[in-house]
Amino acid sequence: MKQRFTSSGLHGVLAALVTPMKANEEIDYARLAAFADHLIRQGVHGLIPLGSTGEYYALTAGERERVIRTTLEAADGRVPVLAGANAGSTREVIAFSRQAEALGCFGVMLAAPYYSLPRPDELWAHFKAVNDAIGVPIMLYNYPGRTGVDMSPDLIERLAGLKNVRHVKESTGEMARITELLRRCGDRLGVFCGCDTIALESLVVGAVGWVGGVVNVLPASHARLYRLAVEQPDYPAARKLFFELLPTLELMEGGGKYTQWVKAACGVMGHPCGPPRRPLAPASRAECARLRAALVQCAEGRKALRE
Repeated sequence: MKQRFTSSGLHGVLAALVTPMKANEEIDYARLAAFADHLIRQGVHGLIPLGSTGEYYALTAGERERVIRTTLEAADGRVPVLAGANAGSTREVIAFSRQAEALGCFGVMLAAPYYSLPRPDELWAHFKAVNDAIGVPIMLYNYPGRTGVDMSPDLIERLAGLKNVRHVKESTGEMARITELLRRCGDRLGVFCGCDTIALESLVVGAVGWVGGVVNVLPASHARLYRLAVEQPDYPAARKLFFELLPTLELMEGGGKYTQWVKAACGVMGHPCGPPRRPLAPASRAECARLRAALVQCAEGRKALRE
C-alpha cells in the first residue's frame, strides 16, 4: 500500500518503533500491529520500524520484511511509515531501501554503515548510491554513539543537495548541531531532534519534529508537547510538561540500556512488548522500579500506573 504523504509535510512526533517479542524471542507480529495502532490513536505523527530501538541489527531479512508489512497494514495510511534500512554495506542498504519502497513505505531512515567507519568521501558515495537507487525520501540519521561515525554539518549540507535526502535525525545530543543544521539547510531539510533531553529546545528553535524511542512509552505526552511547542504554542505549559517528562527521558538516555528499558517501560505502562533479543537482556526488577518511579512524575504515567 503506497502511502499518500508529501515529503515536505513530514513533521511532528515519530515513534522509533519497538519490535515486540515473545518470551522465546520470536517476534510477536499480532502485538506489533496492535501496538502500532495504539501509538497512532495516542496522536503520534509517524512510525519508524527497524531503527536501533526496533533491534533491526538482530533480525533476519525475512523478519525485517514482515515487520514492515505488519506496520504498514496497521498504519493503514493514517500516518507515514519510514523503514530503517540500515546494514553494514552499501549493497545491503540499497536492497533494504528498495524493499521498503516496493512495500509502500513513505521513505527510509539511514544511518552511517556501522563498524567499517567510512570517511566523509566514502559516506558521500554511499548515500549518493542509495539516493540514485530509490525514489522515496531519505531521512539521514546521525548517531555517532551507535555507529562510531559522526556525519558533520558540512557533509549533511552537501548530502542535502541529493534529490531524495529530505530529512535528518540529529542524535549527537548537542543543541548547537540542531541550530547549525537549521541555519545551513533548514530550507532544504526537515531537521528532527533525535536526542530526547533537548527536544523542547529543538522544537522551539525550528526543528520540524522529534524522533524518539520513549514515544513508545509515553506517546500521548510526546504528542501533547509537540502541540504545545509548535501547533498551539503555550510555552509555560510546554515547559511544565517537558520537566515532568525529563526524569524518564534522562534515565533512558543516561542509563546505557535504552532499548532494554524502553521495552521494560512499555510493560510497566501496560503495553508489554516482551524482552529484547539477545545479547541484550530484559530489565531487572530493580530497574523496573526505577522506571516506575520516573514514569509517575508525569500525568500519563500516573494514569497508567493507577489503572
